[in-house]
Amino acid sequence: MINVAIIGAGIGAQHLDALERLDRTFRVAAVVDQNTDRIEQIRQNSGFRALTRIQDALDDPTVDVIDICLPPHLHVPTTLAALAAGKHVVCEKPLATSMRDVDRITAAARNAGKHVFPVFQYRWGPSLAQLRHLQRAGQTGAVQTAALETHWSRGADYYAVPWRGTWAGERGGAVLGHAIHNHDLLTHIAGDIAWVSAMTTTRVNPIETEDCAAICFGMASGALCTSNITLGAATDETRLRFVFEKLTATSGTEPYAPGQTPWSFVARDPADQAAIDAALAAAAAEPTGFEGFFAEVGKALRSEANSAVTLKDGAASIGLVTAIYHAARTGQRVALPIRPDHPLYEGWLP
Repeated sequence: MINVAIIGAGIGAQHLDALERLDRTFRVAAVVDQNTDRIEQIRQNSGFRALTRIQDALDDPTVDVIDICLPPHLHVPTTLAALAAGKHVVCEKPLATSMRDVDRITAAARNAGKHVFPVFQYRWGPSLAQLRHLQRAGQTGAVQTAALETHWSRGADYYAVPWRGTWAGERGGAVLGHAIHNHDLLTHIAGDIAWVSAMTTTRVNPIETEDCAAICFGMASGALCTSNITLGAATDETRLRFVFEKLTATSGTEPYAPGQTPWSFVARDPADQAAIDAALAAAAAEPTGFEGFFAEVGKALRSEANSAVTLKDGAASIGLVTAIYHAARTGQRVALPIRPDHPLYEGWLP
């Protein structure tokens, strides 16, 4: 069994649920939160220890993995402390808020000989399994273009949490905290990004950080893709469309697990539709969201073949956010990857 300590009982509740469904692989040994009432609210029938100090989990020799579900400004110090204590790390997004800190984490993980798994649970779900199956079977061809819509609703109740909407606490706005998963899906499906152009603004809420954005990505393959983001929509909806050489794949509007609901896969040449439909029927099933994410983490920790999110994936995500903020502030097209001589290598905080 892989023993896990969950740090933070907010989003940590969803991690707990997924880990307990994988009880042949994981055991939740402890949940840490300064508010013990929050811990007890998510306990149900679980036998984990309730702790109020992170250090107690770090000092426990039976804990293998520290699962960080804290506000963004605490991710880097907690990750570094966990690695120093000889633990593997699962870290909610964002992994960090500067490429300098990503490089610090990379060095610490290498020195400790431990894994760091950034959380990108949107990658898992039946429809995304179908899409990956079609790609592997050669039935999509290359991505020509893609359009991402992150159209969600956030108001005063959301920003009543003091650290939200602030650069000091949340470290960014809709680009960092909301669309980051869809941008990870873009690279997961369409490959590396070569350059970014972006515009951001604050139109919906009286906050410090951006709540609307329009972004253009130039992919390393030559494909051109876009991302449109707002927190002022009537409801929460995510819509993804990938136009390949041989077919167009379009998601539904499920905001938090876009791979869970059915997608349409339409052949460009109608004569190919039957073969595509047959391949879709042959795609292997997989769990959705956090359960799929943690299933692959378990495989990685057992040194089995896996598709777990890697530290390199997390680094690419933070590099992309860095490029988006730099492009939006300067009006320039910003190349990737972000090097140590980049003006925002030390961080994007104003």
